[in-house]
Formats: sequence, structure tokens, C-alpha cells
Amino acid sequence: MVEIVPYHHKYLEEICQLIKKDLSEPYSKYVYRYFVHQWPEFSFVALLDGQMVGAVISKQDIHRGKSLRGYIAMLAVKDSYRGKGIATQLTKTSLNVMIEKGAQEIVLETEVDNEAAMYFYERLGFCRYKRLYRYYLNGTDAFRYILYP
Repeated sequence: MVEIVPYHHKYLEEICQLIKKDLSEPYSKYVYRYFVHQWPEFSFVALLDGQMVGAVISKQDIHRGKSLRGYIAMLAVKDSYRGKGIATQLTKTSLNVMIEKGAQEIVLETEVDNEAAMYFYERLGFCRYKRLYRYYLNGTDAFRYILYP
């Protein structure tokens, strides 16, 4: 059975490797640290028999001086564990904490050609908000998704 646990620094290297493998954007260790050191309460890992099989990295802060905005920065699950609801558990856990702490909106971005991710987030209630042209370093566009809890 998968256990969703709060982020701990002992998982940082594994998270970096997992996300590096799964996401097209090349992040340095300092990007991960930026999120997990300032907003550790919004990030979680999935463990199966003590092995890390997935992670979600998120934050929450004031957006444009008006609303409290949650943000899902990164979500990844090891290939061999996909399709088992782990990403859903991770995302819902992070979303629930954001909502409990007063998030008025929650946003994320995904590549425009990542149909699996778009379907996943739409199934969780996110709506496509806008297209961000050449958003990623590789020149790919992104869609920003938003959820109003």
C-alpha cells in the first residue's frame, strides 16, 4: 500500500532524479530547495515498502497582493508505478493542505502536448486558463491551469 508522507530533506536527491527523468525542464537542486525550504508543508512523497515512488512539490503565497494562491510546481511518479492512483493521491494531499491553509486559487502549468497531464488535471477539477507561449526553455508552449476550491 502506498503511503503519502510529508517532504523530508532525505528525499531531495531521489526527487531531483525522478523529476529530471520525467519533466522536460532542467531544474537545478536549488530550484527544489527554493520550494521545499520555504514551503515544506505543501510537498509530499509517495512511499511503497519504504521506497520513494513519486513526489509533488508545491507552494502557496500571495498573488499580486490580492489572493492566496497555491501552486503545483512539479509532480512525478516512477514509470512502473503509474496508473495506480499515486499521482492523484499526491496531488489531492497537496491540494487539501493548500485549501486548509486558505488557498483561494491553485495553479500549475503543463506542456501543450502533454495530453495525459491535461486529462489528469482536468479530471481533478482544474480548468485551462491560458496559453503561455514559449514558456519552457526548450521553446514549448504551456497551458496554465487553475482550480478555484
